[in-house]
Amino acid sequence: SSGIPPMTSPPTGTIASVPRRPATASLCSAMSPDSPQPSVFVAGHRGLVGSALVRRLEREDVEVVTATRDELDLRHQSAVNDWFETNRPDQVYLVAGTVGGIMANSTRPAEFIYDNMMIHGTVVEAARQTGVDKLLYLGSSCIYPRQATQPITEEQLLTGPLEPTNEWYAMAKISGIKLCEAYRKQYDCDFISAMPTNLYGPNDNFDLTSSHVLPALIRKFHEARNDAAPTVEIWGTGSPMREFLHVDDLAAACVHLMHTYSEDVHVNVGTGIDLSIRERAEKVRDIVCPHAELRFDTSKPDGTPRKVLDVTKLNETGWRPSIELEAGIRSTYEWFLDQQATDLRGIDDAQHG
Repeated sequence: SSGIPPMTSPPTGTIASVPRRPATASLCSAMSPDSPQPSVFVAGHRGLVGSALVRRLEREDVEVVTATRDELDLRHQSAVNDWFETNRPDQVYLVAGTVGGIMANSTRPAEFIYDNMMIHGTVVEAARQTGVDKLLYLGSSCIYPRQATQPITEEQLLTGPLEPTNEWYAMAKISGIKLCEAYRKQYDCDFISAMPTNLYGPNDNFDLTSSHVLPALIRKFHEARNDAAPTVEIWGTGSPMREFLHVDDLAAACVHLMHTYSEDVHVNVGTGIDLSIRERAEKVRDIVCPHAELRFDTSKPDGTPRKVLDVTKLNETGWRPSIELEAGIRSTYEWFLDQQATDLRGIDDAQHG
């Protein structure tokens, strides 16, 4: 999110050859049946979710448009406006952002709230100004209260205090949901929001201070395997219950929602199944480094005691995940092994989202 040079001229997308419809100054509009092959902007295409979406969209009859951080700083409204005027995407998947685990949230709160609020603010407004047909904003399940009733339904948003360890990120994501709702209400924009559970998969961030639980576990057990270490340290007590979804399943769900869903209320995206961190760590251990014993550092925070999403609304649209957890962990570790160290986020650099 930092270190991006200022824009000196209107940027262009990686692919921008689709015929463009005339500019619409301030109205959200719908594509006509005679429109050309739609162009789709994936904001955040190099991150965990964005790269999965690009892979999934290759199977669709669309042309994907992307912009690197060097080409476009999504925190700057004028630069984003210029980019949208030049490229005129028909659909937008807004999955860019600054992300991370408990440590990253606690040590970089200003970045987490500023970057994420600016990114969704600029993109949503530019989408409105240029008449984007549909936008999907991706939030996070951390938007829900710490003591939310389990499993968590969409209606529990803003019904209680947030989990303190990620409240900055959560507040930014809540504002993104409400922004899409407001644009639907005031401008009749077809902007929707999806709230995924904890994610994992190819192109994840494996930095031990900024990553989420599963990639951190994979890296820890991999290092223990290489070093023949007898134990692996796990933060907290191991008792918190968590739900995990493979990022390729999330990408499939997002494309499904783009085709089938158009309501004010955001949609939970997950499996509806949770396991303890201890059980999760044991699954990773058994795949990566079977000889290692778990050692729990109870001086570190646990975070939210339990978090599993109610996915009834999503299931009612006809979608369900297809990747089982063990198979997903195994394929993610195989991907990890296939990458050179310099290609792994969190090992050679500190990229976000």
